[in-house]
Amino acid sequence: MDISLYFDPVSPEVFEFSSPTGHKCISEVIKAHKEEGSFPDLDYVKLALVGINEDRASLMNKGCARGPDYVRRYFYNLFSHWNEPAMADLGNIKRGHSVDDTYFAAKEAIAYLLANNIIPIIIGGSQDLTYANYLAYEDIGRVINIAAIDPMFDLGNNENELNSRSYLSRIILHQPNFLFNYTNVGYQTYYVDKDAVGLMRNLLFDVHRLGMVNDDMEETEPMIRNADILSVDVSAIRASDAPGNFYAGPNGFYGEEVCRICRYAGISDKLSSIGFYEFNPEHDRQGQTAHLVAQMIWYFIDGFMNRKNDFPEDNKDKLDNYLKFYVKVDEFDDELIFLKSKKTDRWWMQVTIKNNVHKKYKRHQFVPCSYKDYKAALERQIPDRWWRVQQKLL
Repeated sequence: MDISLYFDPVSPEVFEFSSPTGHKCISEVIKAHKEEGSFPDLDYVKLALVGINEDRASLMNKGCARGPDYVRRYFYNLFSHWNEPAMADLGNIKRGHSVDDTYFAAKEAIAYLLANNIIPIIIGGSQDLTYANYLAYEDIGRVINIAAIDPMFDLGNNENELNSRSYLSRIILHQPNFLFNYTNVGYQTYYVDKDAVGLMRNLLFDVHRLGMVNDDMEETEPMIRNADILSVDVSAIRASDAPGNFYAGPNGFYGEEVCRICRYAGISDKLSSIGFYEFNPEHDRQGQTAHLVAQMIWYFIDGFMNRKNDFPEDNKDKLDNYLKFYVKVDEFDDELIFLKSKKTDRWWMQVTIKNNVHKKYKRHQFVPCSYKDYKAALERQIPDRWWRVQQKLL
């Protein structure tokens, strides 16, 4: 499959903005699609930037389609601290005659990258493009988890309408369904209908208020480690740090906090695609938001380059790399099984799958958790993370 057909080259203005220093700037180590006929050779590439200039399904944030090349201007000027980053910039997905055409092109290109073990780093464009990212996993037949850094749930009011504020409903209702779990990190309660919170809990999804996340940022690491897709809405960042969005508000994450979350995503062996959405240059000030998104991408890459390949697998040789702890909880038949990686000290819970019907969910039986979950189990409390996965596998 020749995915170059779906891409336009990176704008020449990006390279005019970058200033060579004689050192290892990103612009000097990345394979970039600079002009027609120069599509990068993807052999040995592990990370691929994919711009998508699409905002026709955006609500009130028109102009975010211009975001990708603005982010590149700052990203290319950052320094590479890695010996072999193995990165390529494929350019921008060609804008289709309709939004659905753009979704199709994005889905096909992303599915190709995933099938070849290349992680797409998507720069939008509006957040409804997460739906196209999700469809790519359907093409490769993988049941997945999605995490979103978002001040709201994007469920919308009309299940038949697909836009930047309703894409999650379309994913949930899509058939056949390949979504195992959805995690929201940092929702702001005053933006969310009370009934929507109840719906998310009834669906056994994980939703975490901004205040609770800020109380202990380390607890976001297992939330992100459980995801295959991370979708980042720039409006989740406070306006003082990221003004480049129509919906930018006074509350949200600080810039250093979202950079930290992006590094957690990079370190996760499970996460295989990430998208940054809703950055609108028309609302930005002195390139501040573009610069922050570029740094978020940098931190994701830094995390990726430090992956330890310690995600558990259900075979004896692999599990020898973990310390195993069995915890008996009163009035509960099965013991809870905790695994601690000898490489990284990260924790997982193992949920036993007894029914062959659920073998397609086998990779989800290892639930990322923290030491706090283990301590809770010692105090005879079943961790919420374990319980929700167990309920889904019944």
